[in-house]
Amino acid sequence: MSSRTASPSTFHPLSLSHTDTLLTALVGKRNRRQNIAESWWPFLIWKHSLVAWREPFRNVDEYIALLALPALQRSTAAMACQALRACRRPGRAAGPLPSCLTSMHLRGQHTLGSASLPLAHHSVRHVRALDEERMMEVEWEDGGQSLYPFTWLRDNCQCPLCTLESAQARKLLMSDLDIHTGVNVVEVTNDYKVSIVWPDLHTSVFDAEWLKKRCFSAAARQAMQEELFLNKRHYWDSKLRIPTADYQEVLHDDKAALAWLSALRRVGIVYLKGAPVEQGQVARLAERIGYLRLTFYGHTWQVKDKYMANNVAYTSGRLSLHSDYPALHFAPGVQFLHCINQAEEGGESEVVDGFHMAEQLQREDPEAFRTLSSLLVDFTDTGTDYCDFTLQSKKCIIEVAADGRVERINFNNATRDSVLDLPVHQVQPFYRALKAYVDMMNRPENVVTYRMMPGDIVTFDNWRLLHGRKDYISRRDRMRHLEGAYLDWDEVMSRLRILRASVHGNI
Repeated sequence: MSSRTASPSTFHPLSLSHTDTLLTALVGKRNRRQNIAESWWPFLIWKHSLVAWREPFRNVDEYIALLALPALQRSTAAMACQALRACRRPGRAAGPLPSCLTSMHLRGQHTLGSASLPLAHHSVRHVRALDEERMMEVEWEDGGQSLYPFTWLRDNCQCPLCTLESAQARKLLMSDLDIHTGVNVVEVTNDYKVSIVWPDLHTSVFDAEWLKKRCFSAAARQAMQEELFLNKRHYWDSKLRIPTADYQEVLHDDKAALAWLSALRRVGIVYLKGAPVEQGQVARLAERIGYLRLTFYGHTWQVKDKYMANNVAYTSGRLSLHSDYPALHFAPGVQFLHCINQAEEGGESEVVDGFHMAEQLQREDPEAFRTLSSLLVDFTDTGTDYCDFTLQSKKCIIEVAADGRVERINFNNATRDSVLDLPVHQVQPFYRALKAYVDMMNRPENVVTYRMMPGDIVTFDNWRLLHGRKDYISRRDRMRHLEGAYLDWDEVMSRLRILRASVHGNI
């Protein structure tokens, strides 16, 4: 194996100021300088995350007490070092990286917050080109190592000819990329960046932090994906105390908005209190994120008992647990419901964690899980509202990602079509599986019941939660009235990332 190496004439010292106290608590007698470097990268996951536990806690107080920030500082050193060590020892598998929760009580409400931990800066000790493997090896000051393929490095050159910095977009065309390129020179510059001269004499310069975040080890990639998408969830049952925030604070304070959206992603439901008791508040809340999702029911919609209703929600009868709009191929990801008037009697809301129920079904009845995650079911919706519509879609009740994660629940018994595009021998197994899943969701120990009052807004994950409503009786002069709206997860996650950068700084 041939290689060429380069190193700076001096080493860039790591700052040991306010990080010393934290790292002493984390690692005890181990070398501080090494652990600053080893620990910073996995903290990217924890810095803004809330909860990621696979089993439900008995209540919110339990996980608040268990996972307060001092406990985070005392207990996570070994796991914090794990991702970076995978860079140093290629091929060694790392275990799953946890996320941590902090919480504070504001005005007597349970409000989930995020921990901000200091990050250390990395500098490069050596770089060398591994010509046979066609990779560049970086040795970091702490002793860790990372490998970067030549082709990936050339494809991601950050110079103005190759990247439009104002849009953070690639200008280099795939048709112009030599996927078999070698390198002429790799070296560390005086300001501790990595410089590469390519065979055509084009030069690329990479910041050390930029490279470190993009390390190709399994643990580092997992850390980056969690930082970008917050895929880990906190599962819950009937003992959940729904996270609560103040409507006005969410509208006007970035930290409150970040805590709201982070909890919405992790837990799946957040209650907002103190909204004006008039229409238009869900639109104001949506503007805090971006924009509303327009559907055939309009930008917003009024949930009332209506004559000749075009949706079962617009009646006073009981609504079984369901997700909204599976008849659309891309169902809305997030739903807002604002209580303007409550029923005189009844009308309590119900929610269940569909992801948790899917996991439980997979554990208790694997065959039912396989059926609901593999067979396509027809959904339909027909009527006139914002405009006339006739919708058809085909979806699995339980959608599973390539890595095995449950990523979406599609179930609405009212709009499940009588058309069932299955071979006749699969019909009964389908009904058996669906009945098992629905019965599991309706177990009292799995359902959270709450009663909305005027001024309350509930925000929830429509891809994950199934929601319902008990039947009700309203006065004619004061009918039960909720205003609803939809958003997509793309807009919500975009705002979450922007708020995170605003509150905690760019990562």
